[in-house]
Amino acid sequence: MSDLLKFMSLVGKLKSTKRTGWVYRGVNSPESVSDHMYRMAIMSFLLSGQNEDAKINRDHCIKLALVHDMAECIVGDITPFDGVSKEEKHRREKETMEYLSGLVGEEVGREFLSLWQEYEAQETQEAKFVKDLDRFEMILQAHEYEVSEEKSGTGWLQEFFDFTKDKFQHPVVKDWVEQLNKLRDQKKN
Repeated sequence: MSDLLKFMSLVGKLKSTKRTGWVYRGVNSPESVSDHMYRMAIMSFLLSGQNEDAKINRDHCIKLALVHDMAECIVGDITPFDGVSKEEKHRREKETMEYLSGLVGEEVGREFLSLWQEYEAQETQEAKFVKDLDRFEMILQAHEYEVSEEKSGTGWLQEFFDFTKDKFQHPVVKDWVEQLNKLRDQKKN
């Protein structure tokens, strides 16, 4: 098998790799890692290019969203509850990204690795924005599970909201969080 086909098969595993946090909480039919990455890429696309958004490169954010969890096709979706230190998780993912990057050719491979490193370092406005999207997508998904499994108002997945409280930085995402919290409060009543 060629390296490109090998790469495509490996990243294809993201379509069936379930997000661990939802599996641990007993969610019926939990989303896959690729589901999560796809919605983050679409959220990145929503940047308007006006006001605060103008400072952020939308296309770059889309790329970051598509690459940020790519290593999970091999290492899996490691959560803080898995007993793996942040350093070990980072080491495994870095090693995997170096391997995956080696399968796609020098230019694309360098870009994949650079994007992943940028996201991990959290030093650019784009990386910080995509981190906000990562967290927001998670709580939006938690809300959707609470509604679809008819557990709204029970606090079933409250820990995901608690984990992200006061961690959002970008004004657009803060607004989305505020809207989601209002919607969630309405469902409680």
